[in-house]
Amino acid sequence: MWLSDFLLRLNARVGDFVWGPIMIGVFLAEGMWFQVKTAFLPVWKWKLWMRKTILAAFFEKGVHESNDKGALSQFQSVCTALAATIGTGNIAGVATAITAGGPGAVFWMWISAVIGMATTYAENLLGIKYRYKDREGHYVGGAMVYMERGCKMKWMAVIFAFLCMLSSLGMGNMTQVNSVSHALESAFSVSLPVTGIVMAVIIGVLVLGGIGRIAKVTEKLIPIMGFAFIVGTVMVIGVHFRAIPAAVASIFREAFSFRAGVSGVAGYGIATAMRMGIARGIFTNEAGLGTSVMVNSVSDVKEPAEQGMWAIFTVFVDTIVMCTLAALAILVSGVYDPAVYGAALGTEAFTQLPDGAALTAQAFASAFGKQGANFVAISIAVFAFATLLAWSYYGEKSAEYIWGKKAIPVFKLLFIAATYIGSVMKLTVVWEISDTFNGLLAIPNLVALAILAPEVAAETRRYMSKKGEISKMTKTGKAGGKKQQIN
Repeated sequence: MWLSDFLLRLNARVGDFVWGPIMIGVFLAEGMWFQVKTAFLPVWKWKLWMRKTILAAFFEKGVHESNDKGALSQFQSVCTALAATIGTGNIAGVATAITAGGPGAVFWMWISAVIGMATTYAENLLGIKYRYKDREGHYVGGAMVYMERGCKMKWMAVIFAFLCMLSSLGMGNMTQVNSVSHALESAFSVSLPVTGIVMAVIIGVLVLGGIGRIAKVTEKLIPIMGFAFIVGTVMVIGVHFRAIPAAVASIFREAFSFRAGVSGVAGYGIATAMRMGIARGIFTNEAGLGTSVMVNSVSDVKEPAEQGMWAIFTVFVDTIVMCTLAALAILVSGVYDPAVYGAALGTEAFTQLPDGAALTAQAFASAFGKQGANFVAISIAVFAFATLLAWSYYGEKSAEYIWGKKAIPVFKLLFIAATYIGSVMKLTVVWEISDTFNGLLAIPNLVALAILAPEVAAETRRYMSKKGEISKMTKTGKAGGKKQQIN
């Protein structure tokens, strides 16, 4: 008993650090550094990366096909990466950020996304640069690969892979399936064991089929369900369109409310809004954690910078589009009362108020009745299912990196078992520990990115010069010390 209490207290302290102001500051500082190193490519060159990603997906056939048997198509890679990020964070996480940080948290979520675009660009560019093929002709990549081959720090790569494997079983599996089982039980009275068995069987069939089978599912599931969720939130916002100006105004007003009760709501202030918004933003889009690199590294793409642009697109869709729409649906529907939540903050009364997915369900119900709440339950189930698939691959590649291919079957069986266990047990402790492991992934990854920052800048300069995009990025030549503006 004393040991479990000690571990929980230790986890709470570590968790407070990895998702606290110091680490959040490091996330932002490194993201801004990469914005500078790439001449603010995610901001000033948005037309370029949109043209190379979503527009290419519509108009270029090659994006959906791979001529390399050891690689996925670019579209399959990005859909699998989106599957890992689009999930309960977009539905429950946004609501939690608002209730705990006020409407201003949405603004700081945007800031974390814009800054994080540069970080995720950097890590995925490096993923392509340092990937290699194994004896069977399949690409091997990930943050641990550029830690080993770029930074020459195998020990750090092993630590990263081990933490990623644990996060895969916890945050990427048990907590996700637990959200599914409880959502289906609440909406459709499906028992927890039944959901667990069905999910374990389906996950088993897909996981045992390898990344090819996983990618084929995610490339169909994510666009359809993502579009359905976007349409649903837009319809909720449309029903309450008269409240849009007030909701938008509250986001900007409360983002800069320096003192609770002054220009804001009792209980909220700029510090709270910043902490909750930025932490939730990082949590949902995973920029800087290094996880998406594993699947993006097996993309059939030749230019590292172009895969980095696909990574920018995933953050844009996940946070700027989907999280924003979910937040507006909550704010305009009237189910969230800032005065009530602000006054209850830090008290027992706060725990009695609707939060997370329940609050989002109420927002949908305000427009569509019970069917709206059922739609949220189905969305949680589908998104969490997709997240399970993506994280199974992350965990598999992490286990393989540490112990070799012989570890893959063992991990897959362990992952399938965790799917059932997660559906039927109370996961408060597992969620807290998994959240900590997820955050700890960032430490070795951010260190590696800092070391390899010059390579990111050099590769970006090379690509921009090749594509004729020379304009703003500063490059100091060795001869004569002249400065040339390129982007």
